[in-house]
Amino acid sequence: MTRVAIVNQKGGVGKTTITLGLAATAAMRGARVMVVDLDPQANATSGLGVSGVVRSVDDALASPQPGSIAQSIVYSAWERPPLRSIPRVAPSSPLMAQREMQLATDPVGAQDRLASALEGTKADLTLIDCPPSLGLLTINALFAATHTMIVTEPGAWASDGVDQILANLERVAARRNGLPELLGIAVNRLGRTRDAQYWHNELLATHGDDILPAVHQRAALTEAAAQSLPIHALTRPGAEEASAELATLYDAMWDRISTATVISGVA
Repeated sequence: MTRVAIVNQKGGVGKTTITLGLAATAAMRGARVMVVDLDPQANATSGLGVSGVVRSVDDALASPQPGSIAQSIVYSAWERPPLRSIPRVAPSSPLMAQREMQLATDPVGAQDRLASALEGTKADLTLIDCPPSLGLLTINALFAATHTMIVTEPGAWASDGVDQILANLERVAARRNGLPELLGIAVNRLGRTRDAQYWHNELLATHGDDILPAVHQRAALTEAAAQSLPIHALTRPGAEEASAELATLYDAMWDRISTATVISGVA
């Protein structure tokens, strides 16, 4: 089972937008996809149309029992058509902010709670939407994930932020025998201005082959999230183009997962 943590220590770069876009693309293709919302702001949860949460990821992290997240998983409100499958979601809660502080008091296994909670869950793709920090919630995601994707935007200091998260990913991978494997860096909100192109080129020059296909800045993506709709269900200018770019990113992600699997000898 493939679990991808969507990360960056910097906020406002669009991690949730990319998470929802990849989930929508997977569902369009009929894959069993699950989103784990680790951000206390719960934007992925609301973007998937889930409200009135009874049990959240917070409840799962509170329990040391393996598979505890099963009681929190619900289906999203996204409907078919146009989707071929309905994504599931382990919703977030504002209580998650307090959970991070409580995990810090656990001398053993604080970083393994999510990995344990996810035991037994079945999905073709699990996307873990992380908070904008490298606290214990994100560390839990990295210890549960098989792969990770960094999301950034083409702006000043973007490369510095990427360097920071790469350094921390290397530290986790050193403790987990190379996991999670880095799939690459997704450049989100690429504008058509000279400034945006400059910073995108800087990212390409610095990180080269790690840069994944970009997703351009489009109002359609913001509107889809605000309406709790998959981008493919939106009928407005830019939605079709955004869907195509997310599909390209999705394919690039799986190409790298397949290549890594063959190289590691798992296949």
